Amino acid sequence: MNVPLLTLDSISLAYGMHPLLDDASLIMEAGERVCLLGRNGEGKSTLLRIVSGEITPDSGTVRLDDGAILAVLPQNLPSDDDRRAYDVVSGAFPETGELLSEYHRLSQQADESSLEALMKVQERLEALDGWMLDQKVTTILGQYGIDPDRRLNTLSGGWQRRVLLARALVAEPDILLLDEPTNHLDVPAIAWLEDALSQFRGAMLFVSHDRAFIRRMATRIVELDRGKLVSFAATYDRYLDLKEKALAEEERQNALFDKRLKQEEAWIRQGIKARRTRNMGRVRALKAMREEHRQRRVRGGTASFSVEQADRSGKLVVETANAGFHYPDGTAVIRDMNLTILRGDKIGLVGENGTGKTTLVRLLLGDLATTEGSIRRGTRLEVAYFDQLRGELDLERNALDNLSEGREFIDINGQSKHVLGYLQEFLFTPERARSPVRVFSGGERARLLLAKLFSKPANILVLDEPTNDLDVETLELLEEQLAEFQGTVIVISHDREFLDNVVTETVFLDGTGRVREYVGGYSDWRHQGGRFPSELGGNRPDKQDKHEKPASSVGNEQSSGASASVESSGKKKPAKLSYKLKLELDQLPGKIETLEQEVADLQDTISDANFYSGPPDDVAATLQKLTDTEARLEQAIERWMELEEQANQ
Repeated sequence: MNVPLLTLDSISLAYGMHPLLDDASLIMEAGERVCLLGRNGEGKSTLLRIVSGEITPDSGTVRLDDGAILAVLPQNLPSDDDRRAYDVVSGAFPETGELLSEYHRLSQQADESSLEALMKVQERLEALDGWMLDQKVTTILGQYGIDPDRRLNTLSGGWQRRVLLARALVAEPDILLLDEPTNHLDVPAIAWLEDALSQFRGAMLFVSHDRAFIRRMATRIVELDRGKLVSFAATYDRYLDLKEKALAEEERQNALFDKRLKQEEAWIRQGIKARRTRNMGRVRALKAMREEHRQRRVRGGTASFSVEQADRSGKLVVETANAGFHYPDGTAVIRDMNLTILRGDKIGLVGENGTGKTTLVRLLLGDLATTEGSIRRGTRLEVAYFDQLRGELDLERNALDNLSEGREFIDINGQSKHVLGYLQEFLFTPERARSPVRVFSGGERARLLLAKLFSKPANILVLDEPTNDLDVETLELLEEQLAEFQGTVIVISHDREFLDNVVTETVFLDGTGRVREYVGGYSDWRHQGGRFPSELGGNRPDKQDKHEKPASSVGNEQSSGASASVESSGKKKPAKLSYKLKLELDQLPGKIETLEQEVADLQDTISDANFYSGPPDDVAATLQKLTDTEARLEQAIERWMELEEQANQ
């Protein structure tokens, strides 16, 4: 029998009268990849902090297997950490890490006092076997492609996350804790993180809302629901089916219990004669039933919000003609952009961090003037904007005051609603609605911002990373509402599944100023040969546009029925196909079909719950084969598109 790596035994924690964790228990074994799910505010992050030892529960115990090493990949990125990447990673070994950092600092100085100090540090390192740890740090930095001398605050979010993961893994931990690891990362950074974690042989306990990430990483789902931990030994999609059945059964059992309680209550209220002869055992049983009913923690309702729609805009929303923008130093952010956005378009804006997404949206909405070309905007445009930085929320005021702006009632699609009742549609209890926003979780802040956004009439929604911190239920409802919204939607998101479920067209910024449009969502863009510069060995995610600010708005909409891949700038006509190229074009569809089937078969193999428990060499070989096959498939698709376009000239 395997010895548990991690055991949570009857963990309880309450803040005031609110029990966050109620006799919660969990057992994890070596090599498991457990995704912790639950609604916003249920206590997922708190549970991870209990496991790491940062918080002590009111009762219960946390046990790690003897000698087991635990590491944490922090959720929040450092805001102003100017340490070198080497120093950050070596900091995983407290005393030795400080000595190694000091040694590398002193070795770059040439004065006599520095040489004397260097010798003392070297002696101490030798006594602690520090050179072995130095080799570990150097090796993982090289493996992850990290420049050891780069300052952390000069790196993009994706590369900062890469450095922090190197720090977490350099000590070769047995269990790794991750809290929303994909937040604020662009898609290439998320893909790199997935690949790196797939190579990790230890156990993982992670919180995530990214469904594509969960599907690839999780071997088991554990849900935190009303203070309890419920385990589902299943994939994410299987978990969704099992959870739906479990909730239906719970509802049925509660209905039976309530019916029986009602019958017993009727019996106890019978006439005088019945009271004189009543069975005291039955009375005690009724008291127990009443207490059980009182203690029942009813699952909160499902969010049920809708969007306040303004009068329809004109059919044309935005039209650009050879539009561009460059900074005074000549840096071109957008160039030769020709886009048409019509009423009802739902556009996803995709690009690596620093490619000009914010600039593009500011141009489209008129917040920034073009430096060349022109932009024509339609009539009756009313914009509502979702800020990923939550800047519109006053953290010291409560949810009611943030939303009401002095109103007691608000009008939603012609219906007057009390502000408190409206907030309940976004899962805020009256007590929580009166709490200051600074105590809210990230997900609660996101829901409050959605409530504020959707309370204002709009026919254009601009959403900047709306999925960060949202629980899956709220996320799915948001997808439904955006699909039903009659106006125009402009979305910037790195959530691949969200893009697939919402947008009808994808606009891609390649980092050189070029803007291309593709029919469909993220997966459609990939199938049409779409890829990021970093995948082609071009722009690296740490090379940020010095002018680009944190994305505070997003999106760009394309007209429906646009060609599968249309570059904004004009193209030179290629020559007609030769006989050899025609033959190649004829053979490519069969080749693509074969490669697609190979990819599907490999993905089925990897999604098996027991895949990662197999021989490490076999696991690594299969993952590498999938990567190589996907690359061959993308190359074949791109080649087919190139030849097909040339043949139709």
